[in-house]
Amino acid sequence: MHQENANSSGRIYTVQELTREIKGVLENGFPGIRVRGEISNYKRAASGHIYFTLKDEKSVIKVVLFKGYQKNMDFELEDGLKVIVHGSISVFDRRGEYQILADLIEPEGVGALQIKFEQLKKKLEQEGLFDVSRKKKIPPLPDTVGVVTSETGAAIRDILNVLRRRHSGVDVIIYPTLVQGAGAAEGIAGAIAEADRRNETDVLIVGRGGGSIEDLWPFNEEITARAIAASAIPVISAVGHETDFTISDFTADLRAPTPSAAAELVVKSRDELLNRFRDLYRRLAVSVDRLLKLNEERLSRYTAEILQKRVEALINGRRMVLDDVARSLSIGMETTISAVRNRFEKAAARLDVLSPMATISRGYAVITRVEDGRAVRTVGDVAHGGRIRARVKDGSILGTIDEIEKK
Repeated sequence: MHQENANSSGRIYTVQELTREIKGVLENGFPGIRVRGEISNYKRAASGHIYFTLKDEKSVIKVVLFKGYQKNMDFELEDGLKVIVHGSISVFDRRGEYQILADLIEPEGVGALQIKFEQLKKKLEQEGLFDVSRKKKIPPLPDTVGVVTSETGAAIRDILNVLRRRHSGVDVIIYPTLVQGAGAAEGIAGAIAEADRRNETDVLIVGRGGGSIEDLWPFNEEITARAIAASAIPVISAVGHETDFTISDFTADLRAPTPSAAAELVVKSRDELLNRFRDLYRRLAVSVDRLLKLNEERLSRYTAEILQKRVEALINGRRMVLDDVARSLSIGMETTISAVRNRFEKAAARLDVLSPMATISRGYAVITRVEDGRAVRTVGDVAHGGRIRARVKDGSILGTIDEIEKK
């Protein structure tokens, strides 16, 4: 005989009632839990709330992190990040789904600051702030060095001691700021911006002495990194000890392992400069000697025949130039002579028209006195019995004045 289910004669639930029962059991049974897993399907809603799935090799569970719980987080959530979620179980009535309402999320294994460091490093690297092509050259012999650090810390004392020892003539301008604790990152960024605005230094050292990762953290903040990258003055990052690396080291134009090392990098010692000049002088002398010997060898290769050919080629070139000039002069003279001949012929034609011989040829005669050859223009120019000459087209006629008639 078929046995009826134990619940078949019991209470019949609505979906809502059953969901509420389950919700009560789960929420009361898991009031505060910690769950380890990997983030996937990460999403930030327009409201600011964060939704994602927490998974391991075999199972998944949904997680909600409301906006109000996010202010204490020191890193950004992202897919693939392994975390430990603190919170409580809740059931979403409308879908009948259970989920974790998170109130705190911690990175598993690596600390939150280290994750934040790696995330910011990746972000700025993708923007190109670490590219070698954008880094400025550090001037080899600066006149003025700027230092952004605490004015009471060990770093500034170390820097000043090194600068005085290596090159006492260099000027130093300190831009004091907090380098640790709340507001330090903003102070460092502001000091860099102030030095850039005043533009009174050739190079800028930004840094501090050693400390814990928390102590050095202002040099890992995005505001500090962007201030260094935006500086028109070349920046040397000098933070902590040799083994310490910060985001500032990557964005700066040059990294120094310590503040003292930064001071040594920024100025050359007198002995170092003297040795460098001596080396340059020696290399210059060797280069000049080598060049002289090379030119002597080249000159020795020029035989008389080669020199003769070069001279002949030079003379022939000059002859071609002279021939070209002669042709130009000949053409110019012919043109000039032709123009003068035309003007002369025109002038002769005009003179011929005005010539007395032209008048004579038309039937007129020119009368002159025989004794002095003066032209006779009026009857007053001759006397009775005087001798005259009448010149006509083909000769002259001599005569004596027998009678004079006046008008």
